Parts: sequence; C-alpha cells; structure tokens
Amino acid sequence: MNETDPGHGNSPAAWTAVVIMLVGFTIGTIAFFFDLAWLVVASAGLVVVGAVVGWLLSKAGYGVGGSRVTQKAHN
Repeated sequence: MNETDPGHGNSPAAWTAVVIMLVGFTIGTIAFFFDLAWLVVASAGLVVVGAVVGWLLSKAGYGVGGSRVTQKAHN
C-alpha cells in the first residue's frame, strides 16, 4: 500500500490545543461537582482558548505539514 498518512493531528499545535482543552474540561468537571458556577464558565473559556491557541500555532507553521515541524517516518 502506498497511501499517504495525513498525520491525524500529530503536531505540536494539535498536542498543545488538546492539552489546554483537557485541562479546561478537567477543571470544569471538578468545579461542576463542587457547584462553582463561575469556575465552570471560566473553564469553558479555557477550552475556547485552547482551540484558538491550536489554530494560531497551526497558522504559525506548527501544524501537520507545517514549515516549522520536522516530519518523522511512521512505522
């Protein structure tokens, strides 16, 4: 098979965005459990920030196939 692998988001931009969003979801879940509405809203904002950071990093060349990412061979 000679298919090209699109990478499935394996890039610094994707990893950074996902980590930020996971932190936001974790904080939001704990805040919801303790009935801290302001912190739930703030953590939802953190999830949005994670998406924006991922997009910005992708535009800066850190996304899949970006100019600042060294491509590694998949086995």
